[in-house]
Amino acid sequence: MQLLKWLSVTDRFYKIYLDKQLAPYGINNSQYMFLIKICHSPGILQDSLLNMFYVHPSNIVRTVATLEKQGMITRSPNDKDKRTCKLYPTERALSIIDEIQMICEKTEALLLQGMSESEQNLFMDFLIQAGRNITSELHIERKGEEFND
Repeated sequence: MQLLKWLSVTDRFYKIYLDKQLAPYGINNSQYMFLIKICHSPGILQDSLLNMFYVHPSNIVRTVATLEKQGMITRSPNDKDKRTCKLYPTERALSIIDEIQMICEKTEALLLQGMSESEQNLFMDFLIQAGRNITSELHIERKGEEFND
């Protein structure tokens, strides 16, 4: 039961920490990964976010709507399929994305603090394997490389 306890503690408190760091930029821990992906892949289809993040589709819709309302992204219809939208970062998002990424990198460094490079690599390997184990048990199919994205 210690594994479950410490996964929960780490998840809860890294999100609190990240929220404090991201607050000056007007985003939170549930939005940053979407914003980074959209900034790195302008024109990405909203539906393709389903294949990248392990969240419920309604969370994607809600997060995209919030980012749009905050002036971080814009949506435009997909010419090939009118039921889907292409997502683009705004100048506002592009002006802060480097700082957002730096905050994420510093947060990761904090979480890995005190571990050697080989321990960090092992930790990541174990975490990825744990993710694969639980998604497999739940019959959630994803491409292997998506665990590394």
